[in-house]
Amino acid sequence: MVVVNKHTKIISAATKVFAKKGFFTARISDIAKEAKVADGTIYIYFNNKYDILLSIFEEEIGKIFAKTEILLSEEQDPSRMLQIYVSQYLQAMKKNKYLGEVIQIELRQTNKVIRNYRKNKFSAYTNIISDIIRKGQDQGIYRPDILPDVAKRAFFGALDEVSGVWNISLETHYSVEEITDQILSLFLQGVLLGTNQVK
Repeated sequence: MVVVNKHTKIISAATKVFAKKGFFTARISDIAKEAKVADGTIYIYFNNKYDILLSIFEEEIGKIFAKTEILLSEEQDPSRMLQIYVSQYLQAMKKNKYLGEVIQIELRQTNKVIRNYRKNKFSAYTNIISDIIRKGQDQGIYRPDILPDVAKRAFFGALDEVSGVWNISLETHYSVEEITDQILSLFLQGVLLGTNQVK
């Protein structure tokens, strides 16, 4: 039990330190100090900073992924499925503002380890969006000319950016429900009034 607790403490501390100082500026000693452990203890659980960062992504995004998949397995309506996806992501980002900051900035790194994670495991999470869009197209709900793989990037890009309203350096009164409704409204209905169709 002690091993699990220290591992979790280090992950939590590193998330906070990376969010505040940035990955490249942060030192192992900063993480150890935040976690209240000796510097050497970090190396019992992790090889280096990249190992810690990758663990943050795998474990924290993994939790969101798993919970989202369970909820989606009980739903068949594509629009409701998108709502679940958005809501679960935003709830996690609001709950852990440091995690949101780290995902928004550090996931875009060009390091090979992070690129591979983004290409493989993280893409499985964002592929949920393209799968939902295809489902909607098959049901005749969404436009057939929309490219699901392009749409997923636009959709998650907006979701990722908007989650920054709970950034650690900002104060906001927006609720998860309000932002979820805004994203879905913009994505599914656009900004034009119903009578103003694009020619």
